[in-house]
Amino acid sequence: MNRLALVLLTALAPIAWGTTYLVTTELLPPGHPLFAGLLRSLPAGLLAVLISRRLPLGGWWAKSFILGALNIGAFFPLLFLAAERLPGGVAAAVAGAQPLIVLVLGALVLQERIRPITAAAAAVGAGGVALVVLSPAAELDLWGILAALGGVTATGVGMILTKRWGRPTGVGPIAYAGWQLSAGGLLLLPLTLFVEGVPHTIDGNAALGYLWLGTAGGIVAYTLWFRGVQQLPVIAPGLLALLSPIVATVLGVLVAGERFTALQAVGFVLTLGALVLGQLVSRPDRRTAAHATTAMSAEALTAPR
Repeated sequence: MNRLALVLLTALAPIAWGTTYLVTTELLPPGHPLFAGLLRSLPAGLLAVLISRRLPLGGWWAKSFILGALNIGAFFPLLFLAAERLPGGVAAAVAGAQPLIVLVLGALVLQERIRPITAAAAAVGAGGVALVVLSPAAELDLWGILAALGGVTATGVGMILTKRWGRPTGVGPIAYAGWQLSAGGLLLLPLTLFVEGVPHTIDGNAALGYLWLGTAGGIVAYTLWFRGVQQLPVIAPGLLALLSPIVATVLGVLVAGERFTALQAVGFVLTLGALVLGQLVSRPDRRTAAHATTAMSAEALTAPR
């Protein structure tokens, strides 16, 4: 698979995640972010494991639970909490801080060189989404902002560890995503039951919302995302995460009737420009290229014929 195709497929994940905020506010019963995270992760994860018929071996049990805790167990409840306390575009726009987090962690943990132009793209992207957040029409909530920042920080660390640990030889991306979704869902299960419980009623709209989040936003998105994280330079998917606030903002304006100001338009343009620039200038170093080649060769060898 060439790099452009890999980038485009990886981009589908944050695009799908950008719909989470609208789905949460418009379809799901309020006050149940843990339950929403549970239904988004555990059924999809178990289905992925069942389809792939692969379980972790050895140290991958611990690694799967660590990654599942960061990418799913911590991220999902914080994500839904932010979605409930903030307008959709504002909640998702806080994700603009993630490229900066990933850039720093990538240099510290993975020893990936920070190129000035990619650092500039990350900074401009963060500034662009800040303009969206700081719009006069934005209804800011301290706990909502903290929840959103906590969520993107957890996934930023999860992204770095996903890159560092790679994927076991012979294990496909569906199984790999399934391990993390299942682990995260299992961690959410007791917390959901003892702290929050089950909604009193789940109507047709809520069922549709949960189904969308578990399929498009769960098993499909995470399969594409983890493969992209492993095969691209770490800043590339970090910048692709900016698509989530862009999609959420557009949906908030078109569907939820949220106000869109000139200041937000400037932020929108800056964010898109940073995303495109970052993808054009980010190139894999030797270690990344070798890892990508190894991963793709393993997939080719283990693909069904």
